[in-house]
Amino acid sequence: MSISENEIIYLDHAATTNLRPEVLDAMLPYMQSSYGNPSSIYNLAQEARKAVDESRETVARILGARISEIVFTSGGTESDNAAIKGVALAMRNVGTHIVTTAIEHHAVLHTCQQMEQFGFDVTYLPVDSCGKVSRDDVLNALKEDTILVSVMMANNEIGTIQPIKDIAEAVKIRAAEENKTILVHTDAVQAAGALEINVKDLGIDMLSISAHKFHGPRGVGLLYLKRGTPFEPLIIGGGQERQNRSGTENVPGIVGLAKALELSTNDRNEVNISLIEKRDRIIRVLTEELDGVTINGHPVDRLPNNVSVSFEGVEGEPVLLGLDFAGICASSGSACSSASLEPSHVLLAIGHSAELAQGTLRITLGRENTEGDVDYLMQVLPNLIKKLRDMPSLSSHH
Repeated sequence: MSISENEIIYLDHAATTNLRPEVLDAMLPYMQSSYGNPSSIYNLAQEARKAVDESRETVARILGARISEIVFTSGGTESDNAAIKGVALAMRNVGTHIVTTAIEHHAVLHTCQQMEQFGFDVTYLPVDSCGKVSRDDVLNALKEDTILVSVMMANNEIGTIQPIKDIAEAVKIRAAEENKTILVHTDAVQAAGALEINVKDLGIDMLSISAHKFHGPRGVGLLYLKRGTPFEPLIIGGGQERQNRSGTENVPGIVGLAKALELSTNDRNEVNISLIEKRDRIIRVLTEELDGVTINGHPVDRLPNNVSVSFEGVEGEPVLLGLDFAGICASSGSACSSASLEPSHVLLAIGHSAELAQGTLRITLGRENTEGDVDYLMQVLPNLIKKLRDMPSLSSHH
């Protein structure tokens, strides 16, 4: 099988996804005819206000939240920043200790590092070789002045799903015993659309989501902020989003987020079955056809669409270029760091050497990928790895 000149096989859905046509259709009226500012009083504006309200209801229903607990933002990065800084600033008189993990997205890690510059104390928990953080490690890290625990729901590079519900429950029990408040945040940016998310069931206080990870528009996301959570807003001004996030609402974006979340929730089970089949087939073929292959992440508790694989004796960049040349889009680590030559912090945290980390490929499937796409990938990739391994090394110092 070969693909035509201009056809592209897109296998980087963890980086971003295409906009579903139904989502675009839902958004268009608010870019064109119903363009009013939701804060104004006349009829045109009230159409926009109604669209925002209905979108908020849809999202709240899907996530098991109250309508007033949904705060629309510009995306996952803002939601993570707002959750951590908002709580830290609101609770700085109570305590200044934050607990997170070594494999969080940079939107969480860099925010925590920034808070350290402002006098906060942060514990970065290790993970096991599958990328899981243990509930006991979280509990043991809690201190007298701990105010916040932030653990991602599913990792964007290796796909490992964390036991968020267990962690949140244990933290809340400990906090209650000691008669204090410890808040729990989860970055669910990679999980949304793929996993069932019910904030009540999870027992968390805050959760971050970004629309472009599940076929919604980019530049829009949300923060679930449980009622009563101490919170100092990051962005102030006109007092939109119940004072939690000022700025004129991105009406088309909000409508698109709600529509995309609804669609991906409705066909999630069906899509996941097909993704898991393709994912497992890729893993099976690669491990059968090649030596020196390490599959990263948890063998069972992993995102349905994620294949993270490290190849001994090759570097990630020539692999990506070879795939690109064959019309296949994939990624080395996460999209945000694929332009940097530093080895991934996630792969180092699960115990990989810098060298093995550099030889890592992330394939993330999407709902539109076909068996034919997988056939073609399996035709191209193993041969590419063999070819790269046979090439005389360009630099002898490795």
